[in-house]
Amino acid sequence: MRVTLQRVKSASVTVDQQQLGEIQSGLLLFVGISPTDTKQQLAKMAHKIVNLRIFEDEDEKMNQNVQQVNGGILSISQFTLYADTHKGNRPSFQNAAKPEIAKPLYLAFNHCLEAELGQTVQVGEFGANMQITAINDGPVTINLEVD
Repeated sequence: MRVTLQRVKSASVTVDQQQLGEIQSGLLLFVGISPTDTKQQLAKMAHKIVNLRIFEDEDEKMNQNVQQVNGGILSISQFTLYADTHKGNRPSFQNAAKPEIAKPLYLAFNHCLEAELGQTVQVGEFGANMQITAINDGPVTINLEVD
């Protein structure tokens, strides 16, 4: 499982000109699922993300997590995180889970996030052509991977 996380001042996702999800201050997640991911890894990643101290405290040090700043989470499925560009100029996505495996794991991951966060997680539409709008805060962008 791979997640690219961005600290944002706001973010939203739109499909076919309809907004599906929106947050103000919080975390924008791009979530990639591999065929070998397990529910234990999903829970571990959700715990890591919700507890990651990347928001500034009163001393302007990254010392608070998304809960401590009353932030939201927008989770977007993104198989392209598993792009393999070692050969040629066209990426291969063979290391990404097929949709029938990835979708239930992505949905389970979002449930893990909600349980950790204690609030609803905003999401896009799995497999859709989504338009993401974000105002990065910092910018702070972190790549996470769990074994």
